[in-house]
Amino acid sequence: MRNSEAAALPEEYSRAVIKIQQGTLEEISYSTGNYINQFRQLVTNHNISAIEAGREAVLGDPIIKKCNVYLPAGYDQSDKDRRYDVLYLLHGVGGSRYEWLSGNGKINGNYTICNIFDNLIAKGDINPMIVIFPEGRSAYDWTDTAFNPDGTNLLGFYYFDYELRYDLIPFIESRYNTYAKIQDTSTEGITYSRLHRALAGLSMGGMQTLNLGLGGYRCDSAVFAGGVSGWKNGLVTTVPAPGMLDLFAYTGAFSNAPTSSDGKYLGARIGSGSFKLHLLYMTCGDADDVAYGAGYSKAVKGLREAAGENLGDYYKILIKGGIHDFNVWNNGAYNFSRLAFENRKEHKEPYHIDKILCV
Repeated sequence: MRNSEAAALPEEYSRAVIKIQQGTLEEISYSTGNYINQFRQLVTNHNISAIEAGREAVLGDPIIKKCNVYLPAGYDQSDKDRRYDVLYLLHGVGGSRYEWLSGNGKINGNYTICNIFDNLIAKGDINPMIVIFPEGRSAYDWTDTAFNPDGTNLLGFYYFDYELRYDLIPFIESRYNTYAKIQDTSTEGITYSRLHRALAGLSMGGMQTLNLGLGGYRCDSAVFAGGVSGWKNGLVTTVPAPGMLDLFAYTGAFSNAPTSSDGKYLGARIGSGSFKLHLLYMTCGDADDVAYGAGYSKAVKGLREAAGENLGDYYKILIKGGIHDFNVWNNGAYNFSRLAFENRKEHKEPYHIDKILCV
């Protein structure tokens, strides 16, 4: 089970395992009190200042959102003695809680990404874990998947951290048998729980993992925030996010979107934090005309040096000939899962891997 190398996803891992080894999927609803409303304000039920949020923070009624949950084979809600790690796997700008599932296609009648997790578990590459597929737009119009730089739905991507911290994680950890317990706010509890949560995503979700997870910049429409978009997509940077290193010890960005903050800044946020990031896994196709130059290359430059000793294992994996698609993202999910949690090979010095994969 102990892994250290990034490798190409084996072809057979995309195929279905026998029925008894297959995990299950369920769609669940939960309430969130932290989201962007129609007036571009941050609705919150916590004491978040307008300075931190970069916009007015107001009280408001909660909204109901949905997510999909993968439960590994053998999961038994009544067995309170068996606990599980949790991976939060984020979607792209035009996606939803179904992108990693239906957008990724099916093989042998099952979703490909579920086949990959089933095989990883069945073959002993990883310990059984729970995977959450959230809706990454923390906005009242979260079901709108259109790319509209002036829309509240797009703005919601840059405020998903509050929903994750205050609504989704508490809901998941109260509903399922997880090691992590966000209700335990003691130093020991926080230190323990973060070792049992991981955050990763594709494209826009990769940006969220970096900007919101590590503490990069939020973005907003240039029409409302002012300034000129350096990406020529109508978006400009606003305020830095607090980061979620107290929640996650493992993060993965797969073909991270162009609005990702630059590596020196992200590294500095890691380096100045109170928690060590045990794994940062970054991957992209070298033929990706969406993310390679404007997203990935910018985000990895200078990150390791700026992070210093607060950065543990650091993987920079290029997929030769890879483009902006699930060939790259499935390889990312496969390797990230093998290198996170207790699946990692025990070692004293951090792994710093810079590699090109042919897949």
